[in-house]
Amino acid sequence: MVFSYNWLQSFFQKRLPKPEKMAEILTMHFAEVEECYPVKYSRGEFKRVQKFSIGRGNDFILDIDIRPNRAGDCFSHIGIAREISAITGLKLKKQDIKIKEDKNLKTKDFVSVEVRDKKACPRYTARVITDVKVGPSPKWLKERLEICGLRSINNIVDITNYVMLEMGQPLHAFDSEKIENSVKKNKKIIVRFAKKGEKIITLDGEKYDLYNDVLVIADEKKPLAIAGIKGGKSAEIDLKTKTIIIESANFNPKVIRFGSKMIDLKTDASVRFEHGIDPNLTEYAINRAVYLVQKIAGGKITKGLTDVYPKKNLAKKIKLDLNYIKNLLGLKIPNTEIVNILKRLDFKAKTGSTKIDVVVPTFRIDVSLPEDLIEEIGRIYGYEKIPFVFPVAALTPPQKNLDIFWEELTKDFLKELGFTEVYNYSFISQKDAENFNYNNKELIEIENPISSDFQYLRPTLIINLLKNIDKNYKNFKEIKIFELGKVFNKTFKEKKMLSGAITGNDFYFAKGIIDSLFQKIGIANVWYDEYHPTPEMSKNSMWHPKKCAEIKLNSEEIGFLGEISQQIKIPRTIVFDIDFEKLSKLASEEQEYKPLSRYPAAIRDIAILVPFNVKVEEVLNVIYNVGGPLIRDVDLFDIYQGEELPEGKKNLAFHIIYQAEDRTLSSEEIDNLQGKIIRSLEENLEWQVRK
Repeated sequence: MVFSYNWLQSFFQKRLPKPEKMAEILTMHFAEVEECYPVKYSRGEFKRVQKFSIGRGNDFILDIDIRPNRAGDCFSHIGIAREISAITGLKLKKQDIKIKEDKNLKTKDFVSVEVRDKKACPRYTARVITDVKVGPSPKWLKERLEICGLRSINNIVDITNYVMLEMGQPLHAFDSEKIENSVKKNKKIIVRFAKKGEKIITLDGEKYDLYNDVLVIADEKKPLAIAGIKGGKSAEIDLKTKTIIIESANFNPKVIRFGSKMIDLKTDASVRFEHGIDPNLTEYAINRAVYLVQKIAGGKITKGLTDVYPKKNLAKKIKLDLNYIKNLLGLKIPNTEIVNILKRLDFKAKTGSTKIDVVVPTFRIDVSLPEDLIEEIGRIYGYEKIPFVFPVAALTPPQKNLDIFWEELTKDFLKELGFTEVYNYSFISQKDAENFNYNNKELIEIENPISSDFQYLRPTLIINLLKNIDKNYKNFKEIKIFELGKVFNKTFKEKKMLSGAITGNDFYFAKGIIDSLFQKIGIANVWYDEYHPTPEMSKNSMWHPKKCAEIKLNSEEIGFLGEISQQIKIPRTIVFDIDFEKLSKLASEEQEYKPLSRYPAAIRDIAILVPFNVKVEEVLNVIYNVGGPLIRDVDLFDIYQGEELPEGKKNLAFHIIYQAEDRTLSSEEIDNLQGKIIRSLEENLEWQVRK
């Protein structure tokens, strides 16, 4: 917002610092002065110039970036002058508002005011001046308006604009004779919200449709002005005007902001009202305006003030702790200096032993807390005087949330292996329960489900994973998905599970993923046991009866791995389902380091024909017992069952990896060890090593 340096100077008897210095002072203590430049009045307008010569018609512009919290008192020259006074200590001159009222003319005989919504209009003040002479404004008045970007209209309108720029209170003047009422002499002004379908033509000739939420100033027949925004054409001041009614009102910021937005009209007045103005300013501003009208345009001021002000805006009182000032600012300011600063800011201050009782002027609507007062003290005293002190703080690392840590690690690991994470709803339908052979008694039913698809809380993640596969299988050749989330059951209430699904018949691929995951999170002693469902479960199990294993850690079951039963009509799918709560408790970040052997490994293959009921684990036990520490790993790479094999038999094929930690194994040594393993396997008469 732009301010005239010469206008600011008029508030002081002593000279202000030079404009450039003044800009620096305001920037350091109040608000940033974005520009400071000289202007010269030439040919009826102010023009920016490079060089400034002392003389008449010259001025400086201060373009100040005033923050919204200070708009209520500093969107005015007197507001900036008060700040300059507080910062520099220069005293302000008193404004001349002595008015001469005509005792024979009473304001109540000329105008009455009805405010229908006191919240929308907390205060409405009006004065009447008769026998005015409307004409051009004096040169000084024109120049002060034009340097701030306003066009001169006539002396009456210019005075209302001048007082707005000077004091921050928007005013409006009506031609009393143009106000239509049932009573000819006493004019009634009504403050109300617009009626549906009402329109108004503003002073600039623009036509606006009004809405129910737009506040207007009206007579008994029509709107005269859009309250707080712009005056109407119907009661404008012209050269024939003799009697004027000057309005000085206070409006609710929200009402003005909404009305301005509704009709898409923003003005100098609306900007000020939108930020909030002290209601107590209306009387002071209207008296200043009628004083200037009488001085410039003549006329008789009627006796008395029409003032609708039902709820007075009283000064706030704040107790300020002296020790708190020191603690918050970080330096000790003498008590006398604190009181002096507050008084320079127009605060009333009474000092006690440890506290100061402060009365805040009503125009400082931004001050309501002790911290606000301390901020005022600090900025006037000078932020540059506050010593630089590095903060003392202990950098304490946040406590690790292991649940989240293991979740993220597991998710990242599976994604790296090509899995896609899915997020399903935590519900299943009655149809899902039937398809997957769940008894309703063990399910937790939702009391008021939003849909039949959400009738029960999910007892397992697998159901929705398989529905994902069934829905998407036609679009993808291979699907690898997983979900980590909670499941619900009447027995255990709720727990977190990790489930994954892979299309195809790759049981051992899924087993390898689980083994790798356990290794990643530092869990050893994992093994796979035959799945033994209870008689009840055997009737409704979702697992394939011969292709399912229990995943165990030591002797505790922590999950399942297997193929989904062919009774469930979906593509062939391998699923793993792991109790993640148990897994995260057993996981460890500590890993035992085992250096890679410097000596080469050798691989030998072996195939053995065994009865169909023989477990892979039984064969592995024999191989490891014979091979001992020289066997680094045994990998089952094929299980074959076919017509060419004897009935009731299956073929198991293994890679045996031989490696010593202290030497290179010779071919002869490896062959001898391989032979011992074969002989041990063939000790069981039903087993036959294929050669």
